[in-house]
Amino acid sequence: MISQLTNHRNTNSEFELTSNRTYRLGNNDFDFSKCYVMGILNVTPDSFSDGGNYFSNKSAVSYGLEMIQEGVDIIDIGGESTRPGSDPVSLKEELERVIPVIEKILTEKEDAIISIDTTKTKVAEEALMAGAKIVNDISGGTFEPEIFYAAKEYDAGFIVMHIKGNPKTMQENPDYEDLIQEVYNFLEEQSCKARNAGIEKLFIDPGIGFGKSYIDNFKILNKLQEFNSLSFPITIGLSRKSFIGNSLNLNVNERDDATNALNAFAVCKGARIIRTHNVKLGVQTCKIMNGILTI
Repeated sequence: MISQLTNHRNTNSEFELTSNRTYRLGNNDFDFSKCYVMGILNVTPDSFSDGGNYFSNKSAVSYGLEMIQEGVDIIDIGGESTRPGSDPVSLKEELERVIPVIEKILTEKEDAIISIDTTKTKVAEEALMAGAKIVNDISGGTFEPEIFYAAKEYDAGFIVMHIKGNPKTMQENPDYEDLIQEVYNFLEEQSCKARNAGIEKLFIDPGIGFGKSYIDNFKILNKLQEFNSLSFPITIGLSRKSFIGNSLNLNVNERDDATNALNAFAVCKGARIIRTHNVKLGVQTCKIMNGILTI
């Protein structure tokens, strides 16, 4: 496997080690010799962990501001659940859920870095117009390829995530001939498309839990360093996922300690953004890991 992936490494001078990359997002420089915390804000009634907790605009804005107080680096706002088996929502509904929340948070904290978690080009456009700085697309630009051009227009960051299938069907016996190679190839192909569209601030995410079996998630974590050869900062979303609960027989709200242990492991393997529900613990993890990374 290592020899196969090594053959994919791009030696073109425009590519560089992730640790040497710095992205300017809003008024902030993100230096990827260090790791950062992305806090999850689901403005949905049905997300697997916190569905309904922040469904009203008021509660969502309040929680976003609370995350800023706790030291979050990026707030990832989503208006459509992508839990296994979930159904899509209409464009109108998704816009009504997320845009007022983005606008209000930025009214209160104009320097907040907001990511919009969407696969819809129109939602991405409206969110970026409202002040979001990153598009986090679970489909990696495959559901609506024109979403790349929306991000380019606003000089936004873009997270290319791997998924097999779609949220409705992705956990119906996902199967791979060569898991790591297939995920790698997908991320490489979609990253190239994003670059060709003009996106400069690009991230990759192997998509833990998105069309992956229980053991697949552990395999990806074990081989996470292989994705560093793509030369883009790795985002990882482990927070409270079902494979943690299945491993330890824990319900969804008892998984934060295990999440943090895995987050620290992922950072050691090369992850630079940890996407998490528990921002307080995520900030602690990044602080202590950054103390090691920056020696």
